[in-house]
Amino acid sequence: MATSANSVESRDLAYFLHSFSFLPSLAEDGPLVLERGEGIHVYDNHGRKYIEGISGLWNTVVGFSEARLVTAATEQMKKLPSYHTFFGRAAGPAIDLAERLIQLAPPPMARAYFTNSGSEANETAIKMLWMINRATGRPQKRKIISRRLAYHGSTVATASLNGKDYIHAFGLPLPEVRYAECPHHWRYAEADESEAAFASRLAANLEALIEDEGPETIAAFIAEPVMGAGGVILPPASYFEKIQAVLRRHDIRLIADEVVCGLGRTGRMWGSETYGIEPDIITTSKCMTAGYFPMGAVLISDRIDRALAQACRQYDEFPHGFTTAGHPVGCAVALETLSLITEGGLFDNLVAVSPHFLARLGAFAEHPLVGEARGVGLIGAFEIVADKDTKVPFAAEHLVTEGLCRRALRHGLILRPIGEAVIFAPPYIITEAQIDDMFDRVEQVMSEVAHEVAAEGMGPAQVDARAAATV
Repeated sequence: MATSANSVESRDLAYFLHSFSFLPSLAEDGPLVLERGEGIHVYDNHGRKYIEGISGLWNTVVGFSEARLVTAATEQMKKLPSYHTFFGRAAGPAIDLAERLIQLAPPPMARAYFTNSGSEANETAIKMLWMINRATGRPQKRKIISRRLAYHGSTVATASLNGKDYIHAFGLPLPEVRYAECPHHWRYAEADESEAAFASRLAANLEALIEDEGPETIAAFIAEPVMGAGGVILPPASYFEKIQAVLRRHDIRLIADEVVCGLGRTGRMWGSETYGIEPDIITTSKCMTAGYFPMGAVLISDRIDRALAQACRQYDEFPHGFTTAGHPVGCAVALETLSLITEGGLFDNLVAVSPHFLARLGAFAEHPLVGEARGVGLIGAFEIVADKDTKVPFAAEHLVTEGLCRRALRHGLILRPIGEAVIFAPPYIITEAQIDDMFDRVEQVMSEVAHEVAAEGMGPAQVDARAAATV
């Protein structure tokens, strides 16, 4: 990377620490510094224009220039720029937002609790259940079952729920965490095993895990409707129906992590509605403010609400909170975002363009480097493989998906690699013409990558790809 010593890129490399970034390539290629946005596009500090193919980080669903959100924030700043939710206090917008979220949520959600992020929302859900179980004489009922390849956050507890190898860098997981299998049918099903049969096997294995651990020690099972940072992994047919039957038999609560899926992404208002999930707790964040303000929420069922209220009697309070959670400016932005989604045409547009998005995405299943193309609503991915028949990926040292996404930048397109998957989650405002523009660029990138793979003789991984699911 050739830049002047005092360029913004050089100062970034000197002073700024990036999250979840591949540091060797960052040092070589330099950071991407953004200066402004307009619609589905962002512009870097050199004036180059990019399609934002993953809505920032799944969240900027209204695009990057929505004046109504700027106005909502500005007007609230003038009126009451800051407050908290401790000691029975709340700003008016927080109450309005709680009511609106419960109106939008699938029943039986009864109350909303605000946080600053999805990580904090998931952490809060866990603490609520731990507090309830301790208050009801079940202090040993603490274990949380997550899944291989899951992602639920970056706090100590929620990072423990991430079914990924990197958590070992922090000495995680916590001792309360267990992992069920990843529900990726294409990758982990046995030969000729149908989706329904695969789901039955995973449910049976979950039940065996619960019985081995002791159901009296397990507080909850947490799951995204679609595993976002796991690689956009869709659940197989009947999966959640069978999983929920197991949880009900053993009195285990279900937390639906809707941080990525919630508020429209899957083509229904909630991923829980898309896949027939009946959660005890819903967590959400990203789309709630479209990324214009940091915010998250925990929605609790009437059953959890009553149990938590009873548990709080021992302490005269709910001893948990965040200084800026329920921030009046964030709540005002969230209310306007929900209005744009539900009444301003954003969700209607998503539903209208989704079939075209999925058709263009699905066409990549025929590409020689793609093992599977998958998606629902306005979220999808395709899986890069070295061999379509065996599903074996390229050897890790080739960095094929990382290189593919770097190459996409040269074509004015921002994508995200997750393992062997390339992720798509554009803003809800995207048009069919813009979808075509995005995937036309992907076709060109894939053609270049295929040529590079052939020219350099890149080889497959030497291990069975199924091993990638281990933690």
